[in-house]
Amino acid sequence: MGITGMSEQWVVARIKQKRDNKCMHWKNLRDLILAHPDVRKRVDIFALSIYGLVIFPKALGHVDEAVSDLFDRLDKRVTPVPTILAETFRSLNACRRAG
Repeated sequence: MGITGMSEQWVVARIKQKRDNKCMHWKNLRDLILAHPDVRKRVDIFALSIYGLVIFPKALGHVDEAVSDLFDRLDKRVTPVPTILAETFRSLNACRRAG
């Protein structure tokens, strides 16, 4: 809610359960980027979308709720480096197991 600037009802209506994660479909964020009246919020939502789709791609075409929590902390000057390293290690380990 803090990142999008939208109401709690708007956010809750668009969060879906994908496997064991709560996610928001990227198309909802794309529509918000195109229509949001606040330019600063548009940039924040666009950056959140990139983070969610490129750096932490757990569910194809969806942005994980945990990514939005991490992104919200970035604005408070919390470093994402340990989280990015842990996620990279976990992803590489899964790739290694899959062959």
